Amino acid sequence: MSVIVVSGTGTEIGKTVTTAAVAAVALAAGRSVAVLKPAQTGVGPGDPGDVDEVRRLAGDRVTTLELARYPEPLAPATAALRAGLATVSPAEVAEAAAKLAASHDLVLVEGAGGLLVRFDADGATLADAARVLGAPVLVVAAAGLGTLNVTTLTGEALRARGLAQVGVVIGSWPAVPDLAVRCNVGELAGAAGAPLLGAVPEGAGGLGGGEFRARAGGWLGSSLGGTWEGASFP
Repeated sequence: MSVIVVSGTGTEIGKTVTTAAVAAVALAAGRSVAVLKPAQTGVGPGDPGDVDEVRRLAGDRVTTLELARYPEPLAPATAALRAGLATVSPAEVAEAAAKLAASHDLVLVEGAGGLLVRFDADGATLADAARVLGAPVLVVAAAGLGTLNVTTLTGEALRARGLAQVGVVIGSWPAVPDLAVRCNVGELAGAAGAPLLGAVPEGAGGLGGGEFRARAGGWLGSSLGGTWEGASFP
């Protein structure tokens, strides 16, 4: 897979940190990696965004590109409208990803929020960009109560659009998992209709870059280049 689209089942669930972990593991294996952020919301000019966080965690060898930036923390279509700025189309996302793929072994396209968050007034979404690209989708899910429902809905939305799903990664595994979290581990793959491929620990984004890179392989399964094993996970 030269291009993977990374989507969440919602916001603030560890999508950027998971993207950084996948990038770090690929870089450690000697692959060249680029991370594309089609639309960054909630940051002003000159402020660090998600691609800056990926670079901090995964290292300076990762190539990063942001296509559009909007100051208010809203869905890209709404944020663009309110700011009077141009939106980003699936074709533009696909073109940028294809150019990066021509010179990199792996391109990670990180969405904004969930799979069907709107990018423009016509209702275009990250799913549309994935379809134009012909790229599979890696879903980042929450660990706790309610995650089975939104993970199931995301999987159904992918299949309804004929999109392949790489699998699911838990974006923030709590240090002290409660009953719902522990039960969800065994059910997430079935809910998604795709394998569980890892669990990134809570607070991983607060690590220094060196420690993050040293530990990232232990959070991801073999299909993402890591050593994490679901069979032995609690």
